[in-house]
Amino acid sequence: MAPEKSPVSNPEEQVQEFQKDCGRIREEIGKMIVGNRDIIDGAIMVMMAGGNVLLEGVPGLGKTMLVRTLSQVLGLDFSRIQFTPDLMPSDILGATIIVEEEDGSKHFRFEKGPIFSHIILADEINRATPKTQSAMLEAMQERSVTVGNTTHKLDPPVFVLATQNPLEMEGTYPLPEAQLDRFLFKLTIRFPDLDDLHTIMDRTTQADTPEVERVVDRDRILAMRTLVRHVPVARHVQDYALRILQATHPDHPNAPEMTKRYARFGSSPRGAQAILSTARVHALMDGRFNVSCEDVRHTAVPALRHRIILNFEGEAEGIEADQILDAIFEETPESKS
Repeated sequence: MAPEKSPVSNPEEQVQEFQKDCGRIREEIGKMIVGNRDIIDGAIMVMMAGGNVLLEGVPGLGKTMLVRTLSQVLGLDFSRIQFTPDLMPSDILGATIIVEEEDGSKHFRFEKGPIFSHIILADEINRATPKTQSAMLEAMQERSVTVGNTTHKLDPPVFVLATQNPLEMEGTYPLPEAQLDRFLFKLTIRFPDLDDLHTIMDRTTQADTPEVERVVDRDRILAMRTLVRHVPVARHVQDYALRILQATHPDHPNAPEMTKRYARFGSSPRGAQAILSTARVHALMDGRFNVSCEDVRHTAVPALRHRIILNFEGEAEGIEADQILDAIFEETPESKS
């Protein structure tokens, strides 16, 4: 019996093209966004894995600029939704309206909202009420919008990037765990160092403004996403990712002491899905058609940091989920002993 044909022809060539295109995307975004290489790479990985990103950082660190620049580089439609306490679900999804024709006849017509786009910036998502926040769930997970009795499919690719300010809590509605779980990654934007600050001032306070070019199109992005799904993951690598996931649960026997002391709940299986899907992209960006344990460690932190719920002691002592994950990496071997 002839062996089954691989769904990917010439994988070496396709990996090289994938790596080259991601490098060009990173380079173009870097014309506008100074530093934050891990944030740019994280956004690219989630985009290629077909997920959504939660960006957290204080105002003025370029979160909106990153999303807008990404849409320009990828040649995709872009829409920005400013979340406020009075924002309604229909302001996001759209609404059915009555249209009167010249002859006096009337009919219903659905007017699409800003969610019908390829790249959607949900700016300050935690400022909207839970009812409005929940309007994003179907679009983020099922890539569809239901209004009344009609379901409207969104045109792929759909990529939601939501931002939130970690400092200002007055007048905000923290995202519930079920909605946080819909984000593949949570990326934290740090304050730039002195050299990056100089570069930002040079680019933003002088006459010459950098311009970015489109380097890929929609069809190429969909083809790259297809390639990602065919990257093989060895059993022992998948097992390593799952053991990391189990170690986030304080009641699991393999959880480190830090998890048992400071975590209240661990990650859902979506966390492992996020780790492995983005690890595939990370391997391709590194020029490989296989996933390693290093890829798993690289993607596990942004994939799990928002899925670990701290207990009272952890919150009181200012423990961060990243610290718990560091302890998990130290005590979880790559292979079973």
